[in-house]
Amino acid sequence: MPGNSYNVSKRATSKKGASVGSGGKNKSGLKGRGKTLPADERPWHKAYSGTEKLPEKTARKQDKERRAAAAEGRAPKVGVPGSKDTTWGRGGGRASGITRAQTTRGRAAGPRGPRVAPGRRSNPTKEGPELLLGRNPVVEALRALVPATALYVAQGIDIDDRVTEIVRTSGDRGIPILEISRNELDRMTGGVLHQGIGLQVPPFAYEDFDDLVAAALEQTAPLLVALDGITDPRNVGAVIRSVAAFGGHGVFMTERRAAGITATAWRTSAGAAARVPVSQVVNLTRAIKSAQKAGFTAIGLDADGETDLYQLEAAVGPLLVVVGSEGRGLSRLVGETCDLRVSIPMASDVESLNASVAAAVTLAEVARRRLQG
Repeated sequence: MPGNSYNVSKRATSKKGASVGSGGKNKSGLKGRGKTLPADERPWHKAYSGTEKLPEKTARKQDKERRAAAAEGRAPKVGVPGSKDTTWGRGGGRASGITRAQTTRGRAAGPRGPRVAPGRRSNPTKEGPELLLGRNPVVEALRALVPATALYVAQGIDIDDRVTEIVRTSGDRGIPILEISRNELDRMTGGVLHQGIGLQVPPFAYEDFDDLVAAALEQTAPLLVALDGITDPRNVGAVIRSVAAFGGHGVFMTERRAAGITATAWRTSAGAAARVPVSQVVNLTRAIKSAQKAGFTAIGLDADGETDLYQLEAAVGPLLVVVGSEGRGLSRLVGETCDLRVSIPMASDVESLNASVAAAVTLAEVARRRLQG
């Protein structure tokens, strides 16, 4: 109405909206990742000058830079590998352990692990060390005195008897104990389930094949398993676990086009790889023939095999079980070399079993027949 100063069209609220914020919920995401290592301490940088093993990719980078510098008539901008100490406990790397006494003892007496900057993932080379993950695999490896260079423990880990034993044994053996955040351990392991524990182990030490066969023949009822082109390390680990469970004396596989004993195989074996001798051979057919000459009967697992597993009379003598690869099974030459092709009777229409499952069923039946005499 006239004279009324109230304007109904006037904006009642501020044009500027409320500022959007996390309210502190994402505060942890704003935290820094820690001090970044200098270029000469980063194994993946061409300026790397550390004492750890030089990765092949870094070596190629340095070689490329040297050639480019020579062509341009300038000094190469590369590091001098081996000229700077980059190991824990010697070059200034600091570890915050479970207790100061444990980490100090680990740094002073044990082998040195590589420095890893906070917030950065460790990328070992193919020939370099790997992380053995999980409480059971780690405690089994430590009990078997598997060589180790560092133990990584996630902050805030739930302590149980296994963790206590792992930390105590690592300290007694002088293995550096490094307490890191769970996110950092996730990054180092690529998201693989680790249960808050990671043991850095050097490349697996394979047994000599001849020694493997000779040691098996010293047993009352020798039992070996050969893997024909199995490419999944989880299957390799599962087979090794079955071999340990049913009294086998060793496993051998080819060096090429097959999975070896990786950290994944270690974990799947639940530590059994520390107790079962494993060998790599260049030619599997030749190795099988060598075992046959030594007195083993070689049986190949084949869904179309002519011999029924439950009718296997050879189970009580020196036996070599050959397990085919995922999908294609036994290769032609390996199948022809075996003394028998053995099939596992199944009640359903399932075409075949997983390689590791087939091995477990066979080894269980062999163990049963041997117990019966």
